[in-house]
Amino acid sequence: MGSPVVTPSAARLAGELVAGSGAAAIRPELEAWLSASPRFRAFATADAPKLRKKLRGASDPATLADVRLELVVAVRLHGDRRLTLAWERHGSRLGGPDFEVALPGARPTALEVTRLRRDPVTVEPGVPWLGKLRQLPPGVANVLVVGIEGARADALDVASSVRAVRARADARDEAYLEARGVAGSRAFYDRFLRLGAVIAFAEDAAGDERASVWRNPSARIRVPEPVLRACLAGLRGG
Repeated sequence: MGSPVVTPSAARLAGELVAGSGAAAIRPELEAWLSASPRFRAFATADAPKLRKKLRGASDPATLADVRLELVVAVRLHGDRRLTLAWERHGSRLGGPDFEVALPGARPTALEVTRLRRDPVTVEPGVPWLGKLRQLPPGVANVLVVGIEGARADALDVASSVRAVRARADARDEAYLEARGVAGSRAFYDRFLRLGAVIAFAEDAAGDERASVWRNPSARIRVPEPVLRACLAGLRGG
């Protein structure tokens, strides 16, 4: 994403954000992002208390990588001047989505970001989207962004994963669902119908291979197509 000259204001803000945390490892990237994107810098400044709390809560490298992924997504989406992001609009204490994304003329969309810590090719059905359903609020379009490692985002086969889990739910395999934190088939569908789309994001990939999307045709509230296209373009770009 380039190596811009770090500005004094960006370096100062980055220092304030990571102070008292174990996040010094990402400070150089944070300085670069804040220098390159005035929109992201304004976003980080406005939500500095939330960001500081997240960084201080990242007590190990894996958790810090999770927070870094959220920042990468925010930086990329701020590249589209039409998009507006709000952090944890539904409240972190309630376990709501990470962001709310707004685009003029489209309904707001909730966006949750998660990092897959395993090989996307070999994960069992439902990983990681099934465990995220409980965080999706009702009455709004919901998108889950899954960060994966590798050269192609479509290495995570969401469509096949969804088919396998739905087959279990349709067969009323309650034990299977309960073992995965879902209180049966009825609870599964109550939450699954809130999921509008899953975007797989492979940061190290190139161009269009960096992001792929699965749309849920059963969603109660569909993700506005302009919002989905803008998110894909932002994640795929530069």
